[in-house]
Amino acid sequence: MELRQVEYFLAVVENQGIGGAATALGVAQPTVSQALRALERELGVQLFHRIGRGMVLSAAGRTMVGPARQILRDVDAVTDLLAAHEDELTGHLELVASPATAVGEVVDLIARFRALYPRVTVRLGELRDETRAAQTIEDGNCEFAVAHLPIAGDGLEVVVLGEKEYVLVYPEGTEVPDGPIPLGDLPDVPMVFVPRGHSVGDELEEAMRVGGRRPPLAVLSEHREERLPMVQAGIGGTLVDRSMAEEVADRVVVRETEPRFVRPFAIAFDPASLSRAGQAFVEVIRGQARPTAD
Repeated sequence: MELRQVEYFLAVVENQGIGGAATALGVAQPTVSQALRALERELGVQLFHRIGRGMVLSAAGRTMVGPARQILRDVDAVTDLLAAHEDELTGHLELVASPATAVGEVVDLIARFRALYPRVTVRLGELRDETRAAQTIEDGNCEFAVAHLPIAGDGLEVVVLGEKEYVLVYPEGTEVPDGPIPLGDLPDVPMVFVPRGHSVGDELEEAMRVGGRRPPLAVLSEHREERLPMVQAGIGGTLVDRSMAEEVADRVVVRETEPRFVRPFAIAFDPASLSRAGQAFVEVIRGQARPTAD
């Protein structure tokens, strides 16, 4: 196995196809295709399902993502050791964040880190299932994971970054009561929800179950970023971060919940297995956030 093959494999994963990977790498598409097929022959497994022009990770491919990222981090670590006499840090920093937490404080952290270490490349991936935050780190897919609390994992350090308040938003003109709306007694308005397995959505569903009143379901969408456009299109209401709701407050109906739906979020990492870039990022985190018990 060649390092170049590993880099090409991850480029295809991150750019969702050979064309995007070739553009990102600055090489021809056949070069990427040939490297992938050579890697698959060497490993004796199929890493991608090729569907038309699309590329979908196979089970073996998904298993390889974490180790592949770890290989690149190890190479970066060797490079850093060889260049230890230089003041400037190089390499890669990899973190994942759930969509609701990948703004604000996280962006500020990345901006501050990049200002200090401009030669380090940062990859911010999406954490689709917050319950797998610790597992994502343990599997080697990233060094840092940002999610709502709790984040449980052996040996992980968890640092609180802030909190998010979630509010109800409804299509413009929807008749709903003034003032905060009880979570257990939501109006009979169709709603746009995300599937179970996402901590905030699960808590909302539990609150509705306890209250004994569940509004009709309009859309169950895994594309969480599409919820607000669906509200604006008149499909139904939903629950989103207050900062997102405030951006479109003049085009939707916004209501607080009763009780207020506020959830802290944090960044987690394994201090025993950090790269030099990861250690530097922790110093940036400690300068901006407050530690908390795991």
